[in-house]
Amino acid sequence: AYWPICCSASTRQPMRRSDWNQTWFIDLHFPQCFQDTVVAWIPCAFLWVVFPFYYLYLKHHKKGYIRMSHLFKAKMVLGFILMLLCFSNLFFTLWEINQGTLRAPAFFISPAVLGITMMLAVFLTQLERQKGVQSSGVLLIYWLLSFLSSIVTVNLKIQHAMKLVSDPFHHIASYTYSTLVLVELVISFFTDQPPFFSKIVSDSNPCPEASASFVSRITYWWFSGLLWKGYQQPLEAEDLWSLMKENSSEEIVSQLEREWKMYCGRHLSRLQPFSLCFFRKTGSITFEKDQQREADLTEARETQVLLEPEDCQSKSLLKVLWSMFGTYFLFGTLSLVICDVFLFSVPKVFSLFLEFMKDQESPNWKGYFYAGLMFFLACLQTLFEQWYMYTCLVIGVRLKTAVTGLVYRKILVMSNAARKATTVGEIVNLVSVDVQKLMDLIIYFNGIWLAPIRIIICFVFLWQLLGPSALTAVAVFFLLLPLNFAITKKRSQFQVSFMQHKDDRAKLTNAIFSDIKVIKLYAWEKAFMEKVLGIRKQELQALKRSQLLFASVVCCPFAPFQIALVMFAVYTLVDETHVLDAQKAFVSLTLINILNTAHSFLPFSINALVQAKVSLNRLAAFLSLEEQTFSFSRRDMSQGLVSFLCNHSISAALIAVTSGATVLCFGRINLSVLEGNLLAVVGQVGAGKSSLLATLLGELQKLEGHVSVKGTVAYVPQQAWIQNASVEDNILFGKEMDDSWYNRVIHACALHPDLETFPAGSRSEIGEKGINISGGQKQRVGLARAVYQKAAIYLLDDPLSAVDAQVGQHIFEQVIGPNGLLKEKTRILVTHTISILPYVDNIVVLVDGEISEMGCYQELLQKNGVFADFLYSYSSAQEEEAYDLPGNPHMQIICTLLNHLLLIVHSIRQDRAPTAASKDVGRLIEGEKTQHGRVNTSIYLDYLKAMGSPVCLYIILLFTCQQTASFCRGYWLSKWADDPVNNGTQKHTELRVGVFGVLGVIQAIGKFGSTAAVLLGGTIASRKLFRQLLENIARSPMMFFEQTSIGNLLNRFSKEMDAIDSVIPDKLKSLLGFLFNLLEIYIVIVLATPIAVVAIVPLTVLYAAFQNFYVATSCQLRRLEAASRSPIYSHISETFQGSGVIRAYKAQQRFISQNDFRVDENQRMCFPGVVADRWLAANLEFLGNSIVLFAALFAVINKKQLTPGIAAFSISYALQITGILNWMVRSWTEIENNVVSVERVKEYSTTPKEVANQIFQAWPTEGRIEFRNYSLQYRPNLELALKNITITIRGQEKIGIAGRTGAGKSTLAVGLLRLVEAAEGEISIDGINIAHIGLHDLRTKITIIPQDPILFSGSLRMNLDPLNTYCDADIWTALELTQLKNFVLNLPDQLNYECSEQGENLSIGQKQLLCLARALLRKTKILVLDEATASVDVEMDLHIQSMIRTQFKECTVLTIAHRVNTILDCNRILVLENGQIAEFDTPEKLMAQKGLFYRLVEESGLV
Repeated sequence: AYWPICCSASTRQPMRRSDWNQTWFIDLHFPQCFQDTVVAWIPCAFLWVVFPFYYLYLKHHKKGYIRMSHLFKAKMVLGFILMLLCFSNLFFTLWEINQGTLRAPAFFISPAVLGITMMLAVFLTQLERQKGVQSSGVLLIYWLLSFLSSIVTVNLKIQHAMKLVSDPFHHIASYTYSTLVLVELVISFFTDQPPFFSKIVSDSNPCPEASASFVSRITYWWFSGLLWKGYQQPLEAEDLWSLMKENSSEEIVSQLEREWKMYCGRHLSRLQPFSLCFFRKTGSITFEKDQQREADLTEARETQVLLEPEDCQSKSLLKVLWSMFGTYFLFGTLSLVICDVFLFSVPKVFSLFLEFMKDQESPNWKGYFYAGLMFFLACLQTLFEQWYMYTCLVIGVRLKTAVTGLVYRKILVMSNAARKATTVGEIVNLVSVDVQKLMDLIIYFNGIWLAPIRIIICFVFLWQLLGPSALTAVAVFFLLLPLNFAITKKRSQFQVSFMQHKDDRAKLTNAIFSDIKVIKLYAWEKAFMEKVLGIRKQELQALKRSQLLFASVVCCPFAPFQIALVMFAVYTLVDETHVLDAQKAFVSLTLINILNTAHSFLPFSINALVQAKVSLNRLAAFLSLEEQTFSFSRRDMSQGLVSFLCNHSISAALIAVTSGATVLCFGRINLSVLEGNLLAVVGQVGAGKSSLLATLLGELQKLEGHVSVKGTVAYVPQQAWIQNASVEDNILFGKEMDDSWYNRVIHACALHPDLETFPAGSRSEIGEKGINISGGQKQRVGLARAVYQKAAIYLLDDPLSAVDAQVGQHIFEQVIGPNGLLKEKTRILVTHTISILPYVDNIVVLVDGEISEMGCYQELLQKNGVFADFLYSYSSAQEEEAYDLPGNPHMQIICTLLNHLLLIVHSIRQDRAPTAASKDVGRLIEGEKTQHGRVNTSIYLDYLKAMGSPVCLYIILLFTCQQTASFCRGYWLSKWADDPVNNGTQKHTELRVGVFGVLGVIQAIGKFGSTAAVLLGGTIASRKLFRQLLENIARSPMMFFEQTSIGNLLNRFSKEMDAIDSVIPDKLKSLLGFLFNLLEIYIVIVLATPIAVVAIVPLTVLYAAFQNFYVATSCQLRRLEAASRSPIYSHISETFQGSGVIRAYKAQQRFISQNDFRVDENQRMCFPGVVADRWLAANLEFLGNSIVLFAALFAVINKKQLTPGIAAFSISYALQITGILNWMVRSWTEIENNVVSVERVKEYSTTPKEVANQIFQAWPTEGRIEFRNYSLQYRPNLELALKNITITIRGQEKIGIAGRTGAGKSTLAVGLLRLVEAAEGEISIDGINIAHIGLHDLRTKITIIPQDPILFSGSLRMNLDPLNTYCDADIWTALELTQLKNFVLNLPDQLNYECSEQGENLSIGQKQLLCLARALLRKTKILVLDEATASVDVEMDLHIQSMIRTQFKECTVLTIAHRVNTILDCNRILVLENGQIAEFDTPEKLMAQKGLFYRLVEESGLV
């Protein structure tokens, strides 16, 4: 055999095989022909093979061009010189041949190939500059290979020179070529300047990855700068880089939204004759129908539940996600496949190394070669594996951005029915827990198909080692596989149950925190805590069962051990001539370790797939919920025309409820409102007034007829929606500031006096849901927002119900009325304030969803119909209880009804910041607090204490036992392999097999027990920490909830608890397992080759240094990421509550931009954490590979002293140390990163708590209330809200509390229920200081009906009686007294009718009546009414007042009201002003005094 193109220049003889044998078996020396061809052509082959693919990549790489830098010019000059050198070598060889010198063909072919390849390299250098590539990996590898090949050639030339072989030209050419290639290689490590139009140039803090060199990118050393900064000082958000464009929401979400909308359009066109056309205008999306929907399709969409999706939806979502991220994922998959090639190369080289150790005659250079080769292959494996992980994690970051953005956009277009099918808690779970499951799948997905391939390759290699005996391994594996899948399937069922319970818990906790004030007022904390803990118990039960199955399938090494035992037993016992030597035993174990990894990875992958499938179904179901359809003509122009036209006497609109049934809201609606008109809509509770406005906004669905809205719309809802922002931002609502118009709006909406009391005026922050301002202030801010917009049409849903008579009159005159700011606008006003009706243009009277009458005030009175009967009946009822008023009947009615300008005012919270000027003046909501530096040791101790000391000791004992058994098993196998061979057989084979099996069983049992103990201990800790968190928050005072955003709380109960539930126990199990493995490996290596201590100790110290260097930065990144996550959840909650208002103002695009900014900020914190993990993994694995290298080198050095068995034992364990050390440090880091969750959960244990005092039985008996020099302030350093209140209220006395806005009326109730503790003085009830009463007992003995009617998601019965203490008969009696009995009887499930979140499927008035029914059930001695009738019509108001007088005649009643007529019949009236008592006496005496109370009565038109 010989090379045709190679001949010896002197002998003309072809190369012989003996030359190769001499090279391999005797001395390391490559023949000249091999060097001139194969070695020289390897770099060329690489570049030409890669060129087509790299060229296609560069064609699509559009980052601008790079101007000619000195670096580029140097590369080009060197490239041309090398090209000339190659061709000069070619021409010189041809000249030599022409002169008669005999040269082999390789002498002129190789220079030609090298020269042409150099031309290609120069071309690529120029093309990379044009495409903006700053550092080329392809050319770097090419120059590296070229340099290595030139070294071989230079070595040959040096040998020739030493042998006095004269060839000066080729010698000089080789030395010059090698030097120039080295220079090219060195400058290839540097990066060029950024492209000409690159954003990096203008970015103040760009990501260094974009300008990093190729070597820096693959080793992640470009991240070292941030690590060093984090090691020196705690990182802040400003220290992190800007988010790269390809990872931003702007780039990702828009693409995903387009893809998903295209799918939805195709899907709907197949389902029904429905044409979905959408267009963007100011960010909003409008949908138009060509034909009506069929009722059954509508009902099907309405009853669609979030957790019962269709497979086709999830498949479609998967296709959309694949179209976006699939290509990038395939590149990562290619890296993993290449990684696996190197993974299986290592055992083959290890087998050759053991052959070398067995052969005492082999030259040592072969041992060094094998050791170096194992190191090189392991390093390549590390690079490709880490690149795969980096690719997957970057895809995960982008996926999270995409899904979060898409979910948020869905919130803005969800229909009314869809909103009732989901809750904020479930949505938060979608963007936190479910997205995380999809991110996990990206990493584990390839294991589903790659793990079986790895297993097959392992079995093939085992066959090569042990022959047919390997078939037994196949048999054992496939016998255990069905059990594995069966357990995995069962675990998936537990996972579904676990996620369902998690959703239920999130839903309930969100409801609790949203309405915590009501829960505290009614002392329902314990009841709702028990409900949450009940769901939590079911959640942890499912988690516990899932983890036990996890321990049995994944963590127990019983299956790989069984494979090894059966395989070795069959191999040695079937045929006595089969000798189990070190090579067969330990190479087989190395392969079985790979098999074990694949075998363990497969359940992980399947589990990740199952969990991701559940999450994908949930996401798809949510994204497929019904969207808002604007089934009317709406044109944005300056006109203000509104019209309803119905050609037939059937319903013109419908709304869906959560049960899936459809409820007709309107019938025979024919209505037109001309430009500039003021239309008033009146009717009883539930008549459909608010639904009429909702139809104009497109919130309800039209069945037939035509609805036209011409002009821009501004909307003021009945329950004001306020953002967590400054007063100014709430009013501007995205518009530019016009100082003149802004001041006019502020004055017209009567906000000037309020702003003067705020610490920072207009820039004062309003808490979430307006928690720190009164109901009247919220309504006026909402009204000011609408007025500022300068819209053509104004839809006003009873805005005057929350203000007092004076303010209401001011607002009507200055804003709504004929002379107000909106006098030229079209206004539709829903109202219960009948006194303003004479001043409106037209009145519509709604009765049961139909227009009963329509006309102006005088026309309706003359008709003497429903409207006139209603007015006269109300007048008659008033005459029985009010003062006689002189005048004609019509004026009497008007004057009497003026008192129905309502005020639902909590006291102005006076949430003052410190008076000193600072940037935080006016700020209320506290941002997320982030700790600095390493996690405190006390946090770890808290977690271990939660697990329990016995559990911790049990875990350590089990890990010690199983690792001792593992060491004994490996040592026993090494002795077995070293057994002498006599006559082709080994003795004591049966004993060796038996002991090996017993040790393996002991190890398996210990491993299973230790893993189960860790996971179950984690469940115990999770249960305790969750309970502590819940109790700490439930016992926090109201001030805590005013200053803490709901997003922060939801973050603790979702993401942080998920880390404590699942991540920390899993990582703790991994850490302990790897730690004990590491100790075992160190013992083995040191016992085999004691000199290895010289390398192991420094490398271990270096490992510790890497970890210490990394952890401080990593922990701080974790804290920053967690803190940036809460604003996303808060914004989602805020948007979900106010989506109707946002749509009405067409502010979708602005809110989408705000959400994108928050998500991008979170990803800006998250991305460095991803890179930090890869930096750690890559560098630790390089160090681990170094330990393998040193272990092998020391084995070669001590070859004569080591037996093959001990050497194999040592090296095989050293091969494991790379992964073990890497995973140990990563597990420790993951624990430290995730134990931050424990830190954040424990954070609320140090916040102030409500005081728990002694319990008094059978109290109170009389209901006597005494205030003694009582003062109250909401927060330290603020002014007193109540000052020196001293009054005595007798038992069963009826007290009215009056006063202007901010007088302190509701603050009096706040103090009575101890929502805020007294600053001075005391309150006594029946002679006992309430400060000594347990809060639960105090609040259960006092009933309050708050101004905001709050219902929870659940049955009507649960809302009326959460403690389940009353029978159905009592509940029906209460409903009958509040005139709700007939309404409830007509509901589908009556008392079991499901209320949606916030009771959105009931009207405000109905919710107010249900709150009154609660009070009737409690029957306490003290009743506080805080504007309890604000949201009901006048007739219902009269009935309620009458019912209160009869049903609570034996109670002490405190009535807080601005409706003066409702308190005129009280025994005494307390008038407050600026937090002090202004007047306190009977109504008659106060009227005679003509003081402040007299003026209030006068303003109400009763004098």
